[in-house]
Amino acid sequence: MAIMKVGPAGIETISGAMKRPKKQNGHNHGNYLVAVHRIAESENPNCQRIYSFDADRYKRTTALTAKEQAQREKFGAICTAVTARRKDLSKIAADTEAFLAQRETGKKTMRAYLFSLEKQAYEEAHNG
Repeated sequence: MAIMKVGPAGIETISGAMKRPKKQNGHNHGNYLVAVHRIAESENPNCQRIYSFDADRYKRTTALTAKEQAQREKFGAICTAVTARRKDLSKIAADTEAFLAQRETGKKTMRAYLFSLEKQAYEEAHNG
């Protein structure tokens, strides 16, 4: 989704995906239209660029490696554990208290805090 800044004269800047291909019946129709607005200082007055890419631009061309598959499985297992822990009534109070105690110096969101706990538990269980 693109982010747009609108001023009195209309659109001033736009950044992000303005259009994506529509997938229908197993294949894509259209292309990507991406706008980039540079905010870094430069002497070049042209800070807005628009690019068009083919529908298969982001399609993977190689098979997953064993390492990538293992990382996906680990991430999925941790996400499942976090979701279950967020719904576990026996742990909500203790997790909330522990999160609030570390929030200033540690993780800023409850989900990130629980993710770090479950990641640590996963690594201890699988790496000994």
